[in-house]
Amino acid sequence: MNIFSFLFLAFLAAGLIVQYLLIYRHIHYVGKHKAKVPDQFTDKISLEEHQKAADYSQAKSKTGSIELLISTAILLIWTFGGGLNYLDILWRDFSLPPLWTGVGLMLCVILISSLLDIPMSIYRTFILENKFGFNKTTPKIFITDLIKSLALSLIIGTPMLALVLWLMMNAGNLWWLYVWMTWLGFSLFMMWFYPAFIAPIFNKFRPLGNLELKSRIESLLDRNGFASQGIFVMDGSTRSTHGNAYFTGMGSNKRIVFFDTLMDDLSHEEIEAVLAHELGHFKHNHIKKRIALMAISFLAGFWLLGWLIDKPWFYNGLRVDMPSTYMGLILFMFVIPVFTFFMQPLFAWYSRLHEFEADDFAAAQAHSSDLIQALVKLYKENANTLTPDPLYSAFHDSHPPAPIRIAHLSEKPA
Repeated sequence: MNIFSFLFLAFLAAGLIVQYLLIYRHIHYVGKHKAKVPDQFTDKISLEEHQKAADYSQAKSKTGSIELLISTAILLIWTFGGGLNYLDILWRDFSLPPLWTGVGLMLCVILISSLLDIPMSIYRTFILENKFGFNKTTPKIFITDLIKSLALSLIIGTPMLALVLWLMMNAGNLWWLYVWMTWLGFSLFMMWFYPAFIAPIFNKFRPLGNLELKSRIESLLDRNGFASQGIFVMDGSTRSTHGNAYFTGMGSNKRIVFFDTLMDDLSHEEIEAVLAHELGHFKHNHIKKRIALMAISFLAGFWLLGWLIDKPWFYNGLRVDMPSTYMGLILFMFVIPVFTFFMQPLFAWYSRLHEFEADDFAAAQAHSSDLIQALVKLYKENANTLTPDPLYSAFHDSHPPAPIRIAHLSEKPA
């Protein structure tokens, strides 16, 4: 153990304590406000629906507390328990070139981590979601999705890992800059590639067939100079009753996607209002701003890794005996979330700021009353609590809490 070991454990313990306090506060706060629907929702949401959302939120939080404990234990096993060191020795015994030793080890870590997550995934899908009537996923779909995900990780991830490690080993002192450029290019490519070529592997997408609604949506897009490759309805109901809508892709592969569950519950006016909100993100350049923020964050991260990678105390402090390029990358991926946890409120605040701007845009393009009604229906359909703990929400919620968001929209012309 060295100074870095104690620093890592201190941040890990502090983050764990804060997260458990936030979960406790949230569960208590939601329970305290469970008996009464907030005044601004009394004519929109019944007490039974409000209490279901409270119960669902509390159940998810309790599940999250278990997952937090498990993930922390697994992280400690990988590091101070010697798990990574043992796997490293095992792969070195194959006497492969360092590049392929690193690729093999990283794929092995990814596979083991995925397998360890399966029990909690099963619980979330088939017990928690079932209990509240949301799950539509069958065991066959669950297993098929798992196999597809692992296969895609191997097909796409293996050459990417090999390229990154090759750059780290051969590109000189500025390898971190070249790796960042490679990562950024790959990320932008996947944003373009995913909607048209990967998403259909998991879900079915059909063009929007309702001509009246399609005409209304196309008119909205034309007014705002937005060109997409189509308006699609996704078979979300095969896995869940939760509803959503989103823009996806970039360049020539931009798409508008509605869950089929959403289409069944909202009127045409409400769908247009929801789409106007999503369009607001485009008009305010939120996607570009988030990409820029992500790029800057990762640039700083790769620079930091470039400084850390040849420091023996970094490896020794996490119980790894033999420093290497690939082990430095693995350790960095494991430990950086521990040190950046307390930055979450800043990122959440920035995201909520974008949501307010998108709501303002939607209120100018459609009727704010239609967006309010659509949001209320989504809160009911997804059982989102109307009374999250404010501090918990500040850490975890990318969208403003329901009462604040509805109050903000209520100030706009109906």
